[in-house]
Amino acid sequence: MKRNLEDKVVWITGAGSGIGQNAAVTLSKLGMKVILSGRNIKNLQETALKCENSPIIKKLDIADKNQVKSVAQEIKMEFMHIDILINCAGINIENRDWDNINETEWDDVFQTNINGLFYCCKSAIPMMKERQDGLIINISSWSGNHVSLLSGVSYTSSKHALNAMTETINMKYCNLGIRACALCPGEVSTAILDKRPKKLSKSQKDKMLQPDDLGETIAFICQMPKHVCINELTISPTWHRRYIADLGIEEL
Repeated sequence: MKRNLEDKVVWITGAGSGIGQNAAVTLSKLGMKVILSGRNIKNLQETALKCENSPIIKKLDIADKNQVKSVAQEIKMEFMHIDILINCAGINIENRDWDNINETEWDDVFQTNINGLFYCCKSAIPMMKERQDGLIINISSWSGNHVSLLSGVSYTSSKHALNAMTETINMKYCNLGIRACALCPGEVSTAILDKRPKKLSKSQKDKMLQPDDLGETIAFICQMPKHVCINELTISPTWHRRYIADLGIEEL
């Protein structure tokens, strides 16, 4: 039986575009109280206009631990708790190969993709412990399980670390009703693709997973009953470019 999400509180980071935006829209339609966080207030406002139930906007750079603590405290004061945390914020860089990546860019990727998500989880878990209930979904990547030069050394490393961090939440807090899922999509047609050194065509993007697909997947995870933990979920396009390359088939 699907869990009723009406009036439950969900905090979504990276909610201004892509996967985060579609998760917010989908969950708002299921009656959730949605809190939108991200760095770009205009993008968050655009997401809010697409949502139902008048979502709340909390501007936030998750790489700043003090900002994360402050926003989490505001949420506790206003809503008393968080039922679900969905961490969609993440970055990649163009100079991602060993030969051209620099230390500052490496630090930037890890500061957001690992440290930032850690700050958010660390801030939400105490509220979940109080109620002995809570779900965390960390948006990882196909690269979280498959080492890839295409995704870059920093991004691939950060997503491997994220998968490990996510599972430690289950190991530590499963007895308190808290569960965490590392959602690992293959290629998704979002703005982060524009950071790739080699640009992709529209036909290539059209074959990829779309943000709506991930919004529905996130809703599926959220609707699982409390006794179910989906530790990790991998989802990829049917026309999988890595597999196509292995088959020696030319892309259309």
